[in-house]
Amino acid sequence: MEKKTNIFLIGFMGAGKSTVARRLSEACGMRLIEMDEQIEQEQGMKIPEIFASQGEAYFRGLETALLEDLGRSGGNVVSCGGGVPMRECNVREMRRSGRIICLSAQPETIYERVRHSHNRPLLEGNMNVSYISELMQARLPKYLEAADVIVCTDERSVEEICGEIQAACGLCEEWRRLHR
Repeated sequence: MEKKTNIFLIGFMGAGKSTVARRLSEACGMRLIEMDEQIEQEQGMKIPEIFASQGEAYFRGLETALLEDLGRSGGNVVSCGGGVPMRECNVREMRRSGRIICLSAQPETIYERVRHSHNRPLLEGNMNVSYISELMQARLPKYLEAADVIVCTDERSVEEICGEIQAACGLCEEWRRLHR
């Protein structure tokens, strides 16, 4: 197997990427990267502010630039923004430097997880199961096409989810072998 040391978690907002990334990075001794947080820190403003002042296209460009930077390093567990796999250049960059894990959940689960959040510009004003379902269906083909592994997060503990990812990827063992 070629050297692939980054793990990219993709999936719809609220699928559990941040929670799983945090636990997976701890379990495997890898660095945690929250793409949205990293971009907010670098830009000095929150995602909704970036969307409002610069537009979605500008924000998507920031995501791509960050993936390119991460591709030059290894040992990262990356929680990607929900729209990252929509751009083919992003998928190519993730494949070049790592494994892509898609976390999935039902629209009802997503709604329960995100309904009190106001940091999700695409859902603001559309916070309902029907809209979430429509947006998920639009993104699903890209998520599935990009993914090396698909893991369902509905009604599962973070330990179960991380265990499935580790087993599917041989993650911790591969990381330890490559970085001795």
